[in-house]
Amino acid sequence: MHLRSPRHLRIAAHAELVSLITMLANVFTVHLKPISSLMGPTHGCAYLFVVIATWRLQHVPAAAKVLAVVPGIGGLLALRQLYRVDTARAQTEEVNPA
Repeated sequence: MHLRSPRHLRIAAHAELVSLITMLANVFTVHLKPISSLMGPTHGCAYLFVVIATWRLQHVPAAAKVLAVVPGIGGLLALRQLYRVDTARAQTEEVNPA
């Protein structure tokens, strides 16, 4: 069984990080209200989507679920954890074929 992270989770994790970087760059430079108005809800929705999508996946280690709660980079950290678990399972199946 492969845990491969779903495509929607990868997209949301990247959207979460990009929206956070855009928000912070805007705040520390020109601070345009329209950018803040667009990126704030975008980041919030992407964050919630990542957390909920990670928690709904079956056979996910608790570490990935906890990492998904970290704002900004939690989605990417959770994806990394899922990749590690998937790689370890694939190696185990390769050594011990059923």
